[in-house]
Amino acid sequence: MLHVDPIFAATSVAPATLAAGGEAVPPPFTVARVLTETRLDSWLALGLVLAAGLYLYGVYRLRLRGDRWPVVRTVCFLIPGLGGIAAVTVSGLGAYDTALLSVHMVQHMVLSMIAPIFLALGAPVTLALRTLPVRPRKRLLAIVHSRIARVYSFPLVAFAIFVVNPFALYFTGLYEITLRHEWAHELVHAHFIMTGCVFFWPLLGLDPLPGRWPYPARALLMLLSVPFHTVLGLTIMQSTILLGGDWYPSLHLSWSDPWNDQVVAGGVLWAGGEFVSVTMLAVLVVQWIKQSEREARRLDRELDRQEARQRAAEASA
Repeated sequence: MLHVDPIFAATSVAPATLAAGGEAVPPPFTVARVLTETRLDSWLALGLVLAAGLYLYGVYRLRLRGDRWPVVRTVCFLIPGLGGIAAVTVSGLGAYDTALLSVHMVQHMVLSMIAPIFLALGAPVTLALRTLPVRPRKRLLAIVHSRIARVYSFPLVAFAIFVVNPFALYFTGLYEITLRHEWAHELVHAHFIMTGCVFFWPLLGLDPLPGRWPYPARALLMLLSVPFHTVLGLTIMQSTILLGGDWYPSLHLSWSDPWNDQVVAGGVLWAGGEFVSVTMLAVLVVQWIKQSEREARRLDRELDRQEARQRAAEASA
């Protein structure tokens, strides 16, 4: 089986030389190749397995001592969270991410928007705080409440990073570097995940983060992020310059036209970004409603206790 990612991204040799070699030219992309080109020998696959194992061990520790952990959080963290990252990196999609810009954009959407949202809803920091011994727990709290964490988790800073980074990547020479060097390519994957986590964790996450905004301000910031992917996607679709320089044309793929693929890539970013943003705005509104209901129930219980104390005082008088 051909693994395009190691062949094309792991070398700084010109792609035209590789493509002229016959075997280096990737075969036509099909749905079946998403499964047949799966690679489980990467450091990312090992990291995903390790993260899943640590999370499940934490849940097991809680249950041993009789504490409950919501099943929904576990499902969110493991399946669409870690599973989403695996689906676009160690599967056949990852094997074509340096051959097709449209495949790379699918990766971009999942790594920076979909997977971080569900990782945040899995509340791994809360799980760690409930299961770690005293000293590691204090260290984790110190990291969460450190000055660096406060700056990067501040919603306006996170929003600026989330919006500016894709434009800086795709419309400079940085993107072509990531296509020619595997270390830069893997670094971009990690950067997408971290950027998404920094943006969505303070907005939708359940972990105790410092300086969290109230729900109305969070909803406004989420609403402001909706047109961002529209602008980026339309800019890519209408661009008269190919992203990545001469990388894609020099692959000489008989089954794919770089210009058409770039239009598809922009459409993926536009439509996918709109759908995810609007869906997450709805999730945020639901969280807001539930929080308001919890607050109302708390106030009702407090009023009931005050009335009970007042009646008891009148009866004793």
